[in-house]
Parts: sequence; structure tokens; C-alpha cells
Amino acid sequence: MDRQLLASDVDRVCRLRGQFQLRSGEISHEYFDKYLFETDPRLLRRVCEAMVPLIPADTNLLGGLELGGVPLATVLSQLTDIPTLFVRKAAKTYGTCRLAEGADTAGRTITLIEDVITTGGAVRDAAQAIRSEHGSVSTVICAINRSADPTTVLRDVGLTVRAVLTKDDLDAVRPSTAD
Repeated sequence: MDRQLLASDVDRVCRLRGQFQLRSGEISHEYFDKYLFETDPRLLRRVCEAMVPLIPADTNLLGGLELGGVPLATVLSQLTDIPTLFVRKAAKTYGTCRLAEGADTAGRTITLIEDVITTGGAVRDAAQAIRSEHGSVSTVICAINRSADPTTVLRDVGLTVRAVLTKDDLDAVRPSTAD
């Protein structure tokens, strides 16, 4: 995989320019729309192909986090024949009342799959929930690690993060906005 080319293609597709209101209420003239690479079949496949070698050999299940991790986990499952789980943000209150849809996690090694990690809050919650159901989680693979310190994010909860790309990779290929 040509990491720089992949970073350039992801950045070109996902980095939007205009006027965007952020969750904080602030206005930004740039916005990174992660769903644009996930809804482009060719780019999604390239990102997933780059994720395959990051999957630990002892993985029994791929746990795709709602929402962005689900398409990644699905494609990874097709590429590797490793079954997948769809991990909700909260368990359903009806039917099976499950947090993770798919095979039973008890006694299994689950590698979590996420699209973008910044603070890792959703990953923390998912790992804790799967561990409470007696599943083993020690690795999370993400397409993009945008955390302030990509080498230590989630280490405090016993998770190793493996990323295809980092914020630095994307920033390095960002076209200049100077006129």
C-alpha cells in the first residue's frame, strides 16, 4: 500500500471547504466528512485492504462500532472470512436486548473496528461492554487516528490502537490554502 497516496485520496474526498457549524457551535471553514470515504466503494475497499495486515492473528470476531465501524468491519469480514459483530452505542430495549449483534462474545477475542478515533470515548464504552460479557478485547483498528497523541490514546484501558492513517498523514498531504 502506498500510504501517502491513500492519505491523499482520503483527504481529497473527505476534506470539505465552506462554512460549517461544528458541534461546539463554532464556525469552521473546513470540515472532514469521514462518511465520504466510507460511502465510496473503491476507497472503502482500499482502506480496508490496508487494515487487513493490522488484524491480530488470534482475532475470532471483528467488532464494528456503530455507525462508522460497521461498513469497515463488513468489508474486512469479506476480505478475511473473520465473522463480524455490530456493536451498538447502547443495548436495545426490546427483542434480544443485545449490545453487540452477531455471534456470542463470551470467551472470544474481539478486535474492535472504528472509522476515526479522536478521544476514543465510543471505543472505551464498547470495550467495557464486551469485556462485561466475557469477551476479550485488546486491540482496536481504525482507518484514521486523529487523537492528540496517537501512540497513547486508549492505553489506559488496555487497548492497543492500530491505524491505517493518522491526522499527521492527512495534514501532510493537505493542499495549501494560501492564495
